[in-house]
Amino acid sequence: MKQIDKRQQLVENALALFYAKGIHAVGINEVLAQSGVAKKTLYNHFASKEALIQACIIERDQRFITWFTQRCHDNSSLAVFVEHLFNALDDWINDRAIELGEFKGCFFVNTAAEYGEHTSEIKQLCMQHKIHIKKLFEKKLQPLIKDKVQRDSLTALLMLLKEGCINCAHVMGDKQAAITAKPLATAFIDKI
Repeated sequence: MKQIDKRQQLVENALALFYAKGIHAVGINEVLAQSGVAKKTLYNHFASKEALIQACIIERDQRFITWFTQRCHDNSSLAVFVEHLFNALDDWINDRAIELGEFKGCFFVNTAAEYGEHTSEIKQLCMQHKIHIKKLFEKKLQPLIKDKVQRDSLTALLMLLKEGCINCAHVMGDKQAAITAKPLATAFIDKI
């Protein structure tokens, strides 16, 4: 196997373990055992566990953005965009989004929660993911809402509803959270 393949193999396996169990619950030896690579190979690619975690955050961000963009590609109207957004969330929450794996809540929220310092690089990378999503919402909404104040308000509402759905589903086991939130967003857009 090529070196680049081993790096990706490490990232894929570490990401799966970190998402399933949590960052601090998974040691390097478990990642190595799951990946089938030697410790020397790991340290040839990553200077530390922190560097591996950062690579996993970047991988998950790219995977999530790709999935989201594919699921919400049609923004021909606000109603269509909202429908696609909450249907996508519902699929993810109910383990129908194979690209994202079994639903264990938001990887970025879960990871950020394990790092107390707001200035930590890991927490900052998690925040960058949320900024990516917000910018994606803004980009999708820009051609649909010309008024910046209304567009910013809807972006904020959708971000809060998205985060709330994910957290209610994860923490409270509410598998209907996205379906419950959809009419709240629809009621808002009906007033625009």
